[in-house]
Amino acid sequence: MRVGLLFGSFNPIHVGHLIIGQFILNQTDVEEVWYVVSPQNPLKSGVDLYDEQDRLKMVQESIVDQPKFKACDIEFELPRPSYTFNTLQVLVEKYPEHEFVIIMGADNLQHFDKWKEHEQILLEHEIFVYHRDATPGGDFAKNQKVRILKGPMLNISSTLIRSYKRMKKSVKYMVPPPVEKYLDNL
Repeated sequence: MRVGLLFGSFNPIHVGHLIIGQFILNQTDVEEVWYVVSPQNPLKSGVDLYDEQDRLKMVQESIVDQPKFKACDIEFELPRPSYTFNTLQVLVEKYPEHEFVIIMGADNLQHFDKWKEHEQILLEHEIFVYHRDATPGGDFAKNQKVRILKGPMLNISSTLIRSYKRMKKSVKYMVPPPVEKYLDNL
């Protein structure tokens, strides 16, 4: 089975993440999308992170009605910070029956050269890039293993949601209802 891996802090997960997952299912031959919750992204500061178990729970509650979405906590067992290359090695070993495809935004592709073992990742895995804004993806967009997909645009971010929560403003419709309720109780 072809599985699309959407890596992220999901701090918190929002409707944009879910739209990307459904778009990938609709537009490609990916049969499942796994939301890989990263405890600590090596390219981001961990200062403003919700607890990893809370982030995982919010992902799980967000996808309960979509059987082709899975929450994946594999990186919780791995050394930190989390490197996609290491995670992919573990997933390939643990699930040899699956073929893994990476899902990312064009903004991440543009800085793909900063990823650990990025050349090896490109040799072993396809990358489906969700085109965001005017970010072209840099030189990696020309690689034969990279497929640029233009889908619906939604200018929403976890940073915006956290900011609204700090200001005691509503995040209704930006996050799935279970996440809104979960955030209210944090």
